[in-house]
Amino acid sequence: MDPRPSVLSPQARDDALATMRAGELDVLVVGGGVVGTGVALDAVTRGLSTGLLEQRDLASGTSSRSSKLIHGGLRYLEMLDFGLVREALQERGLLLTRLAPHLVRPVPFLYPLTHRGWERPYVGSGLLLYDTMARFGYAEAGLPRHRHLSRKAVARIAPDFAPESITGAIRYHDAQVDDARLVTTIARTAAAHGAHVATRVRVTGFLREGERVVGVRARDLEHGVDLEVRARVVVNAAGVWTDEIQEMVGGRGALHVQASKGIHLVVPRDRIRSEAGFIVRTEKSVLFVIPWGRHWIIGTTDTEWDLDKAHPAASKADIDYVLGHVNAILREPLDHDDVEGVYAGLRPLLSGESEPTSRISREHTVVTPVPGLVMIAGGKLTTYRVMAVDAVDAAAHSLSTTGTTVKPSITHRVPLVGADGFETRTNQRVQLARRAGLHVARIDHLLGRYGDLVDELLALLEERPELAEPLDGAEDHLAAEVVHAVTHEGARHLDDVLTRRTRISIETFDRGVRAAPAAARLMAGELGWDDARTADEVDHYLRRVAAERDSQAKLTDQEADEARVKVSDIV
Repeated sequence: MDPRPSVLSPQARDDALATMRAGELDVLVVGGGVVGTGVALDAVTRGLSTGLLEQRDLASGTSSRSSKLIHGGLRYLEMLDFGLVREALQERGLLLTRLAPHLVRPVPFLYPLTHRGWERPYVGSGLLLYDTMARFGYAEAGLPRHRHLSRKAVARIAPDFAPESITGAIRYHDAQVDDARLVTTIARTAAAHGAHVATRVRVTGFLREGERVVGVRARDLEHGVDLEVRARVVVNAAGVWTDEIQEMVGGRGALHVQASKGIHLVVPRDRIRSEAGFIVRTEKSVLFVIPWGRHWIIGTTDTEWDLDKAHPAASKADIDYVLGHVNAILREPLDHDDVEGVYAGLRPLLSGESEPTSRISREHTVVTPVPGLVMIAGGKLTTYRVMAVDAVDAAAHSLSTTGTTVKPSITHRVPLVGADGFETRTNQRVQLARRAGLHVARIDHLLGRYGDLVDELLALLEERPELAEPLDGAEDHLAAEVVHAVTHEGARHLDDVLTRRTRISIETFDRGVRAAPAAARLMAGELGWDDARTADEVDHYLRRVAAERDSQAKLTDQEADEARVKVSDIV
């Protein structure tokens, strides 16, 4: 099947809902994060009729607010969680070399050494094991081996390290991804193979026949319509909302998810001179300083969170914590004025014991609390595909009781849309630039976001040349990318585009305020907004930015939460 014709357009959403309401699905997935979209892709490629409902936008929760790393997890190696590390390293290799080479790319890191004698052999042996584990599995490692560096060599690579703070370093590689774009691409791939995907649909309850779950009741938030979707198995992949979903079946479930808040700062690349990212040890965990285009992402924290789950807030104390730790290793310290963007996310950690969140493992669990309902929780971004396989295996077991035989997973052999012709299009980048009248750097930017789906953007530019102009207020992006987000990637609101389809909300000092009116006008033409609706979208976005800035000036989580929740989602 050629997946290209399948898009997440407004019409595709309406068609998906109509199809889901009209008959019975084999599998209905609740949750549009990386795990939920992964489950939908796994199920549909096994030959199961599949639907997916998401109450907000794709990746609007945890899956757009991570450290954006595809990695084995060095700290889990230190915790002796070898199985999780090996599994994650195998998935890293698959994503880099086969499934999503257009989205997942290598990133070098320095592990600074601060003690003489014992630390170099200790860390070196760990990284040797890390590299070795990556080379045993069903995918190539795809990355260079680690290398030991003297203090002098570190000074050449990272001149902004304070020389007195380190004795040397070890250079190693992991990988990174724009997490929200990964989720959108998985969703598009699932849709390409026949899955029905609808966002802005909130599940309000379950349909039951005796003990068995046979579907869900839901509300289409875009049109204010209640509906029912029947399915032979419902898979809940709601992340930090898992406990709430369990309450809908009377609290019947063995999972308890503890939300752990992690915040990240985004600063301009020129604030830290270094050719590689690096790690800073903290009293609880590690802090990553990650190259991110013309920026650095610095994070993360790891603290319990029991306040608003839709909009976790970063406090001034969180920001001070991150700045304080990274400044310990820099010649020129960073301050609040250097921070372009801040984002906070919640990790869905499996809990049940009194240990702190920084010590809870990221392993996942799948349970079937009642017939017809599968629940999955825990895990991490890198291992989303393995989680999806396990969830669909559990659904397959449930389906087998009705006489249906389900084939094994094949997602380790199914490239995501944009991957197949990526290398070819990359080789053709100069010709593509000439044909489109764009600078080669623009083509490189598009290739890194869309892979061989760059053809969709170029076709749009050919049809509407005015969209080749940079977006006012966010010149790194073309106007065409805003239109494409609506017509092909399921964006329904201004926040979807500025926060997740692009990263304008964290990659500009004004948090996307200047870009908002121009982006809203472009969206209006595709979604049929009138002037009043367009103004509402802009006003909501500006108020959201103001609420986030206000929350980031508060000292405590409670105060930060109260400031942030003053602006809820637009409906």
